[in-house]
Amino acid sequence: MAATAGAAALAGDSILIAPNYPRIVRQEIALRRWPERFEGFTIALLSDFHYDPYFSQHPVHKAIAMVNSLHPDLIVLVGDFVSIPSFGVDEGQAARAAAPCAELLRQMRAHYGLWAVLGNHDFYTSPIVVSHALREQGINVLANQSVAIEAEGQRFWLGGVTDVLSGTADPQTTFEQKPAGEAAVLLAHEPDYADFVTRFDVDLQLSGHSHGGQVRFPFLPPLYLPAMARKYILGLYRIGELMLYTNPGLGTVGLPMRLNCPPEITFLTLRTARA
Repeated sequence: MAATAGAAALAGDSILIAPNYPRIVRQEIALRRWPERFEGFTIALLSDFHYDPYFSQHPVHKAIAMVNSLHPDLIVLVGDFVSIPSFGVDEGQAARAAAPCAELLRQMRAHYGLWAVLGNHDFYTSPIVVSHALREQGINVLANQSVAIEAEGQRFWLGGVTDVLSGTADPQTTFEQKPAGEAAVLLAHEPDYADFVTRFDVDLQLSGHSHGGQVRFPFLPPLYLPAMARKYILGLYRIGELMLYTNPGLGTVGLPMRLNCPPEITFLTLRTARA
């Protein structure tokens, strides 16, 4: 009976409590080419919203006030605003969940705006519908594109690729306007893409996709990890000269539960690396 009660309590916590309370994780990252004018520049990183009106909307709601309390300079959203339907719903209907998701996310504020890339769930429902929903709410969507973020004569480049698993991501095209030697931050939904990105002139990659494993039992590897998220699962990594941060996401996919892997808002502070 005690074992049964304990299992029931664990299941209740992992479904009713843990998925609904995001935590803020603060991380400083030093980059060799980071412009001095942007010393201490802050980015709020969020991913994997998987919006639905029953479960994942709750951590998204809570994240809004939490992000705004941080006063980030920039907000980046690295994909999976919706979920690929499992049964009973067609892809077009699933993609329309991006509209209420975007209406919530637009309430977050940052001086340099909100920037997004799409994930595999967005691509395999309808990238056109999801992109339109985001842009309609003033959220910028990068699709193999980059922009210069400028202040007082200095700048860095913010780029975003289309979903990697779709086979359409193109970092070379993304940064074709960037002069060699200038700092670059890349948004790419799948973290394991970093091994390919090291071939390009990029300083920092920001990703999601893994959900951090979503359900993690002590002393065991995650029960499930998606393709292209089995190497760089969670947190900060260095791959050669490239820095990578993998965010575990806000929402859930499959079972609406999290265990030992809470939803996360990552608050990054970027600094100039000293010799």
